[in-house]
Amino acid sequence: MGLPADVETTGATPLEILIQRARELLPEEGVITDRARLRTYECDGLAHYRVTPALVVIPETAEQLAGIVRCCAEQQIPYVARGSGTGLSGGSLPHAEGVLVVTSRLRAIKEVRRDDQRAVVEPGVINLDVTRASTPDGYYYAPDPSSQQVCSIGGNVAENSGGAHCLKYGFTTNHVLAAEFVTAEGEQVRLGGDAPDSPGYDLLGAVVGSEGTLGIVTEVTVRLVRLPEKVVTLLVGFDSTDRAGAAVSAIIAAGIVPAAIEMMDALAIEAAEAAVACNYPDGAGAVLVIELDGPATEVDAEYADVVRLCEETGAFELRTAQTPEERVLIWKGRKSAFAAVGRISPDYIVQDGVIPRTALPEVLRAIADLSERSGVRVANVFHAGDGNLHPLVLFDDAVPGAGEAAEAVSRGILDLCLQHGGSITGEHGVGADKAAHMPKMYAAEDLDTMQLIRCAFDPDRISNPGKVFPTPRLCGERPGRRQGAHPLQEAGVAEVF
Repeated sequence: MGLPADVETTGATPLEILIQRARELLPEEGVITDRARLRTYECDGLAHYRVTPALVVIPETAEQLAGIVRCCAEQQIPYVARGSGTGLSGGSLPHAEGVLVVTSRLRAIKEVRRDDQRAVVEPGVINLDVTRASTPDGYYYAPDPSSQQVCSIGGNVAENSGGAHCLKYGFTTNHVLAAEFVTAEGEQVRLGGDAPDSPGYDLLGAVVGSEGTLGIVTEVTVRLVRLPEKVVTLLVGFDSTDRAGAAVSAIIAAGIVPAAIEMMDALAIEAAEAAVACNYPDGAGAVLVIELDGPATEVDAEYADVVRLCEETGAFELRTAQTPEERVLIWKGRKSAFAAVGRISPDYIVQDGVIPRTALPEVLRAIADLSERSGVRVANVFHAGDGNLHPLVLFDDAVPGAGEAAEAVSRGILDLCLQHGGSITGEHGVGADKAAHMPKMYAAEDLDTMQLIRCAFDPDRISNPGKVFPTPRLCGERPGRRQGAHPLQEAGVAEVF
């Protein structure tokens, strides 16, 4: 159950010392040592991986969090940061001998500054709440993961999350201007600033998307976007993903950059209908959700072109939302897609690969062939405008061998992405799930160089260890199999830490 707060540290284990320090720093309910309660934190949104942490702490201030991390550094105890726990790569999977630092109580929206289009928030703030707080002033926060009603800003920063509207507005990194950051040694520092760009090395850019391996963000200054004058949302039905993909290519080739172009195939539509009755076109082999926004005259012109291009590429049904309620219903089917497959399959793996947009038809056919040959169903939901695929590999873990077969299909899909010049992840991150795939995408020298950056931030490798890199290197060891120094060291631009 843990150590009493007044216990002497002489002879205590490092974990016992940390527990005592946590109880000195935090309210009683902010320190969890009970095994049953610890198990509620054993996984994130990727429930396929589960590890029970040795300790969970829930700080309420940045100072408390920094104090916990300082003690972890002193005692050489690994720690993992967790926000809402909605991640899909095992990025916040706990360490069995470490502490899970939960940021959900750091949830203050400190400022919404209309004059310079900024908001200052803590990491536990829910993504959608930033938009809710800024909408009365005529602004909103553009990155919108499908889990935006529950995912936190801190997790978005860690994973560099995107969302349906990242095609036009970019990912989290394009909307983060500054951050208060706790290093792996427990030091509180500020990265970036209110200006559009800060001089010197882009340390903020290194932290965004680093998946908690460099430290923990405790405050974020984000960029707000003005609400558009007009928004038009279309739902377009096609008889196949090939024709839907052709429409996407035609729209982008015409110079139109919609706020979003999302595609769902027949199996994903079936799941969405079962879950939320979204009333998508009957018999559709694929649907596109297309959203246009901006000045009214521009949106009207683009709308006419989009309708024409969809009809020319074989659309058999096209609906335009006439009311805010209709727009919400169109998006409801897409936003609920991941959870919706639970209606048609007991278990599923969410994948997150990226391919060039022009390769969509070929890769989707290859995924269908892989599914048919393996007997494993795959539902496709993705950001069609930028080629970010989210195949949902369906299986029943109660059936012997089904999980292994699904994992094999999942790996095959990532291989297809790489074969077509793509990436193993677009926005979900590498985490624990895809670390083994990193050598397929990067040479050993590339991975060594990346880890030199990690060593500069976290020489003791206690911040979210075991994530991103397949073989963590000792920060003083020679990179790779070479007997000499790393080329960057020989060139005098890097050193062994």
